[in-house]
Amino acid sequence: MNLPRAARRGLAEESADRIRDAIFAGHFPPGAPLREVELAASLDVSRGSVREGLALLEREGLVRSEWHRGTTVIEVTPRDVEEVYTVRAALDRLAAITARTAASPDDLAALDQIVETMSSDLDRGGPRLLALDIAFHDAVYAAAGNSRLIQSWQAVRSQVYLFQLRRITVSPHDYLAHVVAEHRELAELIRGHDAKALARTAEEHVHSARRALLAHLARH
Repeated sequence: MNLPRAARRGLAEESADRIRDAIFAGHFPPGAPLREVELAASLDVSRGSVREGLALLEREGLVRSEWHRGTTVIEVTPRDVEEVYTVRAALDRLAAITARTAASPDDLAALDQIVETMSSDLDRGGPRLLALDIAFHDAVYAAAGNSRLIQSWQAVRSQVYLFQLRRITVSPHDYLAHVVAEHRELAELIRGHDAKALARTAEEHVHSARRALLAHLARH
């Protein structure tokens, strides 16, 4: 497989972007090895740039480097799912209730627009909806306007993306059946006055995804 060649900006960052995109596209599934020599040749960059890029992805929690195994995409294990989704539930709750008081009219309009795009793009499949799903939550964090909260989200964002990708791969119909309604409800509650209902819904949105993925892992 040939990856798009990296543009000559920050080559480590560009390499990380390209490898991350390939992981999210399914070219490197969980547990797959990421070999510096092959990646460097495909990206047309040095091994050093690839090594630095992989280090960036390791800080995101998306890959894992071990002395005897090299670098691999993280596995999707029940323990990892529990840890990541528990952290995400707390972060999403705080982001949502903060956005409720801090969001501008433009922020609210952006959330509505993403939901409408989700609705119109339902027939384009899970990966497209997942990209919009993550974009919606990016927009919630941006609307909250708390830079440290955004940094905390960025620390788990790539893992959430990978885990959600696994979820929609094994259970696409369940995901597609609820994704629009759940995000529309969140957008409406962020605009509304019931902070308790918003906090509860934001957390349940995450925990329902956690339960679905854990159920799949238990079956396999």
